[in-house]
Amino acid sequence: MKLIALEEAFWYDGLETDGTIEGRSPVKPVKQADWERRLGDFTEFRLPEMDEAGIDMQVLSLTAPGIQMQPDPKVAVADARAANDFLAAVVRERPDRFQGLAAVPLQDPDQAVAELRRAVDELGLCGVLVNDHTLGHYLDEPRYAPFWEALQQLGVALYLHPNPVPSDAWHVLEGYPGLDHALWSWNHRTGGHALRLIFGGVFDRFPGAQVILGHMGEFLPAQLFRVDIRFRDLDPQYQNHLEKPPSAYFGANIAITTSGVFSHPALMDAVQTIGVDNVMFSVDYPYEESVPAAEFMRTAPLAPADKARVAYGNAERILRLDR
Repeated sequence: MKLIALEEAFWYDGLETDGTIEGRSPVKPVKQADWERRLGDFTEFRLPEMDEAGIDMQVLSLTAPGIQMQPDPKVAVADARAANDFLAAVVRERPDRFQGLAAVPLQDPDQAVAELRRAVDELGLCGVLVNDHTLGHYLDEPRYAPFWEALQQLGVALYLHPNPVPSDAWHVLEGYPGLDHALWSWNHRTGGHALRLIFGGVFDRFPGAQVILGHMGEFLPAQLFRVDIRFRDLDPQYQNHLEKPPSAYFGANIAITTSGVFSHPALMDAVQTIGVDNVMFSVDYPYEESVPAAEFMRTAPLAPADKARVAYGNAERILRLDR
């Protein structure tokens, strides 16, 4: 069975922005070192692991936090261009195995639009990945309206990925650094950002916009029933004049991937909640292992046609990989 994985990280050492979060990470040093060794590689480790797992294509993206926390807008612009040029060169070397999601310098919204257009129209990248907030700014803010307009016009998706650097402190996590990581808080912060997009009316203003959430939807599919019920009971002044219930934006504007969540019950819950056409296979390489991820997909309790949609068909359609 064909497999396309679309939350697969890389790093490029030619950037001024520091790409590591050493000193913050509670992960074992040996594991951190292994990840860093694999992030910059495309042939020694990556392709052999893809071959062993039977993964046909990785859609590559600059690992978190990417350039999202670069305080100098000019550096962010230069690094986004350099990262995208490097990524496009990797894709040109093996277009049968790799595609790419662009980095964008949202520190300067006008430059982000320009780089998005260049990455898609000139470099041939298939979308964009943003690591949650950019220096504390969220994508529902009015300053990003031209960026959403460009995404909609170009017809490319935005992958909203966690940012390991929090925008503020959650006191509930104090003393438990393991919780302030991929284990728990990253998912909730990113899911909160997605809810900001819904409640901020982004998809009402830009109905053609497409967002992708990883990690089985950052916990949101399992909560959508409750979100709708509690939304219904809000005082109208807090409903923000949304055109439809929050859950209705899933499928219409939001799709998800399985990255890092290789659980058949979680998969079936997502498929039943938001529809099989809105769930896509991903690994989260190198942070997760490709072989068990592929086995999870191949043994999923789905009808063959539905399994094919999740394994590769939805990715080809949403990212326009078959163009």
